[in-house]
Amino acid sequence: MKILVSNDDGYLARGIIVLSEALAKVADVVVVAPDRNRSAASNSLTLSTPLRISEVSPGRYSVDGTPSDCVHVALTGFLDYEPDLVVSGINHGANLGDDVIYSGTVAAAMEGRFLGLPTIAVSLVGRKLQHFETAAAVAVDLVQKIERSSLASDVVMNVNVPDVPLADLKGVRATRLGFRHKAEHIVKDKDPYGRPIYWVGPAGEGQDAGIDTDFFAIEEKFASVTPLMVDLTRHAAIPDLAKWLALGL
Repeated sequence: MKILVSNDDGYLARGIIVLSEALAKVADVVVVAPDRNRSAASNSLTLSTPLRISEVSPGRYSVDGTPSDCVHVALTGFLDYEPDLVVSGINHGANLGDDVIYSGTVAAAMEGRFLGLPTIAVSLVGRKLQHFETAAAVAVDLVQKIERSSLASDVVMNVNVPDVPLADLKGVRATRLGFRHKAEHIVKDKDPYGRPIYWVGPAGEGQDAGIDTDFFAIEEKFASVTPLMVDLTRHAAIPDLAKWLALGL
C-alpha cells in the first residue's frame, strides 16, 4: 500500500514523525507537509504565488504552503504515482465537532477526497500531548482495515484519540460530530509599541456531547471515528426553502 502523509503542524512536528514512522512499518510512505505550522488554515489553496517544494530527506518533502496545497500538488503531478490513501496528522490537539470547519488537518484529508482517494485525519486530544504512539497505533489499525476491506473514496474518516497510553485506550467507536459552545471572547493586548493587538479566543467546550458524539467517546477514553462528507447541502431544508421562495413579495 502506498500512503501520502501530510499535516498542518509542519513537517518537523512530532505528530507527523511518529505517524509516518509507524505507517512505514506496514506501507510505503511519502511525506508532503507544510514547512511550518499552518494550523486552522482550513481548505485554503495558494493561487496567487508559486509553491516551493524542498526534499528534506528521502521520501520527505516540505512545502511553503497550506495543508491543502501539500496534498493537491502531491496528487496532481509532483508524485510520479498515485497513492492508495491519504493520512493527515497526527494533529497536536483535538479536531472535535465544529473544529473540522477550521482544521488544516481535516482539510488535507478532504483535499485527498476531492482528488478521489480514501482519507483519514488523525488528532491527539489532550493538554500536554504525550502519547502520540497511541494515535499512531489507531491509525495503523485503520489502514490495515482499509487494506483488507476498501473504504469508499467519498468518505473522510475524522479520528480523535485521547492522550492516554495505548494500554488505557478502551477501544474505538463510530461517532457523529458534536458541537461546541461559542468561542471565548478575544484577548486584547498591546504590542511593544503600545499599539492594540487582538488574540482569537479559545474554542468553547462541548455543548452537544451526547453519548453518540466524538466528545463523549473521548471523555470515556475511546478513540472516535467520525465519517465526514463534503456535501454541505442541508437536504431536508430544500422543500421548505422552495415554498418560502415561492411566496409572493
